[in-house]
This record gives sequence, C-alpha cells and structure tokens, in this order.
Amino acid sequence: AGRLARVLPTHYFHVVFNLPAELRGLTFAHPALVYRLLFRAAAETLLELGCDEQRLGGELGLTLVLHTWARDLSYHPHVHAIVTGGALTSDDRWRPTQPEYLFPVQVLGRLFRGKLLAALGRAQRRGKLRIADEPGFHALVAQLYRKNWLVYCKRPFGGPEQVIRYLGQYTHRVAIANHRLVAMDERGVRFRTRNGQCVTLDGVTFLRRWLQHRLPPGFVKIRHFGLMSAAHAKTRLEVARTRLAPTPSPAATSAVTPSSAPNPPAPGERVPPALAPSPPRWRELILVLTGIDLGACPLCGSRALERAPLPRAPPRTPAREAA
Repeated sequence: AGRLARVLPTHYFHVVFNLPAELRGLTFAHPALVYRLLFRAAAETLLELGCDEQRLGGELGLTLVLHTWARDLSYHPHVHAIVTGGALTSDDRWRPTQPEYLFPVQVLGRLFRGKLLAALGRAQRRGKLRIADEPGFHALVAQLYRKNWLVYCKRPFGGPEQVIRYLGQYTHRVAIANHRLVAMDERGVRFRTRNGQCVTLDGVTFLRRWLQHRLPPGFVKIRHFGLMSAAHAKTRLEVARTRLAPTPSPAATSAVTPSSAPNPPAPGERVPPALAPSPPRWRELILVLTGIDLGACPLCGSRALERAPLPRAPPRTPAREAA
C-alpha cells in the first residue's frame, strides 16, 4: 500500500521490454541473475533517455513488473514498465511529455540491447555465468548485437487510477488464472489463450510449463526506479507531487474577499503547511487490489460492524493471608 501511494497525478506510458528468444535458455539456467540484469537494463534505458537534455532533461518515475509467460504458458521473459509522463529536472521543475509520445522505439531497442548484452558479458567474465562453450557464447552475443530488439510501447495509461488497477492485477498473479481453465480429461488440460482460442496440453506438459514460471526464492517481481525508488520516496517524489498539484484558478482566487482572507502571520509565528489530498487508506487499497472489503462480514456481507472497547475485568481481590 505504501508503494502504491507513490503514484503521481499525471499520465503514464506502458513500455514492454522483450528478451530475445536466443537468450531464453541462458535465462532459464541462471534466472535470478538474468532477471536482475533485465530489470536494470530496462530501467537504465528509460532513465538515461529521460535525462537527455534534448528530450526531457530530468528524472522519470518507473515501476517495472516481470512476466515470464506467454498466453500458452511458454517461457517468454519480458518486463512491463510503467513510466511517468514527465520528468523532474535538477532545478525541481516538472517537464511533461507529449500525451501520446515518449521516446522512439528504435532508440529504446538499441540502447536496451547494448546495456543488457554488455551486462551479460561482464557477468561472464566475472564467472557469474557458468558457460561451458565460451566461444559459442561470444558468437551468440555478436549475433544479437546485429539483431533488432523489440521494445513495444502500448497504449498509454490515462491516469493514476489505471496504474493502480494494473498493478493490482499482477501483485499476486500466477502464469494462468482459474477463469482461463476450460476442461481437464484423459486428453489433458484445455485452457483459453487469446482471441477466443484454446489449447490442450497433456498433463505432464501443462505442469512443466506452469512450474517453469516459478520465480527464484525471495525474488521481487515489482521494482521501482527513478522518482519511484525508495531513496526518493520522501524527497524528490514529494517535490514532483507538489509541482503537479493543481493551481487555484483565477476565479477561485478572486472569490476570496478581504474580509474572508486569513490574517497575515505574526513575526515568528509558525505557518501550517497547505492541506494536500490524503492518500487512499490501506483498507481502500486492499479492496482495489484484491476485491476483499475488510469492512464487511466475510460470512453474511453485513457492514453493521461496530468498534467497542472490551469490558474491563473485575478488580482482583488480594489473596487472603494464611492464618
């Protein structure tokens, strides 16, 4: 809930970084390392372009979500990036993007390719990647440098409410949801894929595909970078929120008459900060993310719940002294 409260009141972009099929075997053998490098390369790509003075010249806010599956449960690691529609400059100014444009996808793909392949090369030289065929690995890297990497910019998010709903779908999501399962019989498991189509897999294949999407122990699949990082939660993120706060309209300003205007503070008097809209409470966020209303009875759904103090225990009488 605390992390979702970081969402800024601006428009957002949805960018998807796909790992090439040639690297899936390496990723399956070293999932924790390659997933971490995938996160870092995607985040550094967006942050570097955001800091470019020819583009935004500031720091973006990023939330990245790792997916490892396609609709048919095949192994397909990729990262979804939720990107703020603007950046905070070094002099604390908010510089917005165009509503429908962030960065060129060709530039995103080339920069992402260079960062991830360079990181894999460093990991191999340091012995973090156990590769028996080193010449084959170097040949593969050289081949991937000549390939165009796919970075897909999806339709932008409309606002912070859509971002919260999107994150709520994936915080505890697994590779396949129950509503996609159609049937299970002697032929195997039948489930929906895309555009109303279905696929049937035998039981062993279905279990193998499902289990290959288990993340390494302790691995975090939702990470925050830039303005959304923990380092900026109480500093630059709040500056950006202040810059994005709506300014009062001239009509509202002129409606304040001299008689209703507050008196100027006396010398040395402490002025309270301006009231800001309170973030959603944790009960409301639980309802958005899980659909569970903590204010209702789980059995009957009644909301007639009251808070009352427990009755005080009767005073304890001192034990009688032994005669």
